[in-house]
Amino acid sequence: MTDVKNILIIKLSSIGDVVHALPFLEAIRQCFPASKIDWLIEEEASQVISGHPSINQIIVSGRKRWQKEIFEPSKFIKTSSDIIKFYKDVRLSSYDVVIDLQGLFRSGVLAAISKGKRKIGMSGSREGASFFLKELPVPVSYEQHAIDRYLKVASYLGCNTDTVKGEIPVFEQDKNLIDNLLGSQIENKNIIAVNPIAKWKTKLWEEDKFSKLASMLQKDLSCSIIFTGSKQDVPVIDGIMNKMDSKDRTINFAGRTSLKELAYLYSKCSVLVCTDTGPMHIASAMGCKVVSLFGPTSPLRTGPYGKGHKVIRSDKDCSPCLKKECDNTACMKNITVTEVFDAVMSII
Repeated sequence: MTDVKNILIIKLSSIGDVVHALPFLEAIRQCFPASKIDWLIEEEASQVISGHPSINQIIVSGRKRWQKEIFEPSKFIKTSSDIIKFYKDVRLSSYDVVIDLQGLFRSGVLAAISKGKRKIGMSGSREGASFFLKELPVPVSYEQHAIDRYLKVASYLGCNTDTVKGEIPVFEQDKNLIDNLLGSQIENKNIIAVNPIAKWKTKLWEEDKFSKLASMLQKDLSCSIIFTGSKQDVPVIDGIMNKMDSKDRTINFAGRTSLKELAYLYSKCSVLVCTDTGPMHIASAMGCKVVSLFGPTSPLRTGPYGKGHKVIRSDKDCSPCLKKECDNTACMKNITVTEVFDAVMSII
């Protein structure tokens, strides 16, 4: 593999999945220190890898935006131009190895469009993605964590995977903004982060329970509580905070941080309490211990990676069901405040 000079990684989304691929990137860079490594990614997740020292070029797909704007007459010409430029960027370089870590039809098509001598992917790919490969898929188990699956591909390419970390790169301006916010609004000592939101309704824990948990942690640990989330989550988190016994040393950071700022914020926290969502992976990548609440999904596949984390699950036989909609969400409702509180205390 000493003749590998150009490598293309295709991992398009989502934010959590891209975070999972960072250890793979490190392993590839360590194995091929002189090679040019490009990464093909979609806009929403591109913040995760922007400025990463192991990447030479980031090729950004605006697929979701293009799908909306292509039908708007005022934006048709510009959108068409952007799509053509993207196609040319994908075709610009001749790669020695193209690696599809997404394993879906849209990533398979991009692998087919790219000019690559070797085109590699994993077993278990969906939507016919393996049809676009030039080699048999690397056999992986879907009973293991996504990070370990990606590292299996790195091992297939002859890379050592023992020393990789997978941290998200952050810039000085990100650190300065968070340090200023923390210094002026809460005690920058024992900080516990809480991210109560998830995209799937079936992953949600009751808001009242988050309020009770935060109140108990404040009382017993005299800690600062930071709630995180998106701009759309602000009203929900405000409602959780309003039900707390006290809002002293508590702040709602939802919608106030970029992805990199959030990553740095988590690096300064003792624990993150969250559902199964992207911030969980950001926190674990940055060395923050995680207490995660799992119901319809499997922590073996997508739980917080590494040692020292705590996963809380109820004993429902139907879990994990991988359903985004369900009339019976007992798998989450059966998780008690005491269980989560005790898990946080065991870490602290």
